Amino acid sequence: MPAPAGGSAPADIAYAVPMSKITALLLAAVAGFAASPASALAGAADVTATHSYIQANYTLVQGAKVRIPRAEATTRNLLAQVRRECPLAAARSPQDHDSEQLNDEVIGAIVVAAMHTGTAGILSFVNTVQRLHWSNATLTRRIHAYAADLKTISTLPSPNVCGDVRTWVASGYQTLPASTVRFDAAYEPAWVTIGELPSTLKPYELPEEQATLRRSNALEAQVGDFEARAVETYAEIIDAMEVKQ
Repeated sequence: MPAPAGGSAPADIAYAVPMSKITALLLAAVAGFAASPASALAGAADVTATHSYIQANYTLVQGAKVRIPRAEATTRNLLAQVRRECPLAAARSPQDHDSEQLNDEVIGAIVVAAMHTGTAGILSFVNTVQRLHWSNATLTRRIHAYAADLKTISTLPSPNVCGDVRTWVASGYQTLPASTVRFDAAYEPAWVTIGELPSTLKPYELPEEQATLRRSNALEAQVGDFEARAVETYAEIIDAMEVKQ
């Protein structure tokens, strides 16, 4: 029946649309409530994992900075050993793939020697980090891979640089020793530096962690300065043996 002129529509018609909207909103709210705990937990877990990682990374780089004098002495000892045991050992060597691999072995010998000064601290970092997980699977894989590489480098036996060069020379520069090939195959894919703060951690960082992050970056810069000096030691070792670059 039509509404009287100037009157209002029947109640069931007047409230039909508003009630349907309310129902939709309630259903959406219920669905959102059901989904929100999982999302909140995932976010909280990411923040917790990030906090643990930031602290572990800070401890790692702080330890590396403290050990710089010891690591520097270790790499200089390697240079002294080469000058003492195999000076000019490869004076007539060719410049080829084999000489490149021996160059890589020398680089690896320096890195491994430096890493060995902090194996215990590195393995503590690895044990902590390998238990962390993020909702971002790519971030989790990256950090776990970084930890695995650190473990490889810090536990890799040091190569016998002089012995390997002499073996190569004895073959008439025809055959690299198997020990050089094995060392390079293990070292090169795992070569990483101390300190890793992926940018994908940023969404999960807390404001109060910024001071720790700044300190970590400053410590990493000091470790980087040591690594730059280690490059000079590498060049001196190569020159001492006269391995072509």
